[in-house]
Amino acid sequence: MSYERDAIRRMAGYAYGEQPEGGAYIKLNTNENPYPPSPAVAKALAGFDASQLRRYPPATADRLRSLIADRAGLLREQVVVTNGGDEGLRLAITTFVAAGATFGMAEPSYSLYPVLADVQECAVETVPLASDWQPPADFAARLNDAGAKLTCLVNPHAPSGALASAASIAELAEQLDGVLLVDEAYVDFVDPQLGHGLAPLLARHDNLLLLRTFSKGYSLAGLRVGYLLGTARLIEPMLTKTRDSFNVDAIAQVLAAAAFEDGAYANECWRRVREQRRRLTLALRDLGFKVFDSQTNFVLAQVPNDAASLYRRLRRQNILVRYFDTSRLADSLRITVGTATENDALIKALAQFASAPAP
Repeated sequence: MSYERDAIRRMAGYAYGEQPEGGAYIKLNTNENPYPPSPAVAKALAGFDASQLRRYPPATADRLRSLIADRAGLLREQVVVTNGGDEGLRLAITTFVAAGATFGMAEPSYSLYPVLADVQECAVETVPLASDWQPPADFAARLNDAGAKLTCLVNPHAPSGALASAASIAELAEQLDGVLLVDEAYVDFVDPQLGHGLAPLLARHDNLLLLRTFSKGYSLAGLRVGYLLGTARLIEPMLTKTRDSFNVDAIAQVLAAAAFEDGAYANECWRRVREQRRRLTLALRDLGFKVFDSQTNFVLAQVPNDAASLYRRLRRQNILVRYFDTSRLADSLRITVGTATENDALIKALAQFASAPAP
């Protein structure tokens, strides 16, 4: 006898990127930061008093919320800290989309979105992105017609790396009847010369949520800390009702704060990622790949022949990249920006493959 709900039995779970436990892999498949966390994180960890662990952590992570709010020019009431960005997504869906109601998203997008919607037993309405990976002109109209209560949009987009402007996001927030959650998991890697920033939009759009994470920009994917920004009216029910009790542990709160306060270190890491992103993009284009302009810590490379075969050849060389076997992405590989040494090894392998036939 099966005891699970019918909806859970029917659904497919989230497909994780490969996480090898051993071996000398060059890991360019899950968009982790190639550089270590700030030294302030190690110092804070070494100085953590383990006796504190017998107590529950600060329930709403108020010190970290205050740091985040101050930097964003918001009030603490406009911030909720979450157990990774993924909990922020779950909170939004649980809070704003009833079972049987509609959740909206772009296609392609983060594959966890429909999984969380299935758990909530929501209908999922997808709208294909345009050829430039931007939302089409009728994006909001189609989701309004479907009755979407919440729409999630990754920006910069995954897996293409394309960036939608603040003006276009503001227009979507104005047009959508439901809540718009902009998933900014990769926003730290946007070129600062673009002057991109969505936090000021929160004062004008009461249906807008911004999701951010410490996993990518702060090299803390193993710690699981994220946060949501929005109006106090949107944040309050997630903070006080649907959020798990004591959802962010004491160590995570201390280490995330240490990383966040060391802005100089973080900015230098982001600069190095942007530098390597440009170098990797140019090298791949020289090898015949079509590479879309990216504002993230990865690039989407359209393979001139067989992407699946190239993925497997790289895998045999202990170089991991991401291949998505879907109609729109089947001709491409998503490649995380690594260190200079890692990128050199990837480029060298690709150049060798180009000069030798596939086995």
